[in-house]
Amino acid sequence: MTDSQAKAYKFLTGTDDAVFCQRVSDALRDGYVLYGPPIMQVDAHGARHCGQAVVLAEMAAIYSKN
Repeated sequence: MTDSQAKAYKFLTGTDDAVFCQRVSDALRDGYVLYGPPIMQVDAHGARHCGQAVVLAEMAAIYSKN
């Protein structure tokens, strides 16, 4: 993905597993920074679902003002 195609904000979601952790790690490696705390929801069957917002590093200051 080129810089002009990169979304300034992403909300990553998924099952709490290595795949989700890798997606967050990949976003950080691609120039994103964490935005806010992660969330976790446990469904009625005990499955854990996670979410984490990330923003491009150069946009972090702009988003933190809102």
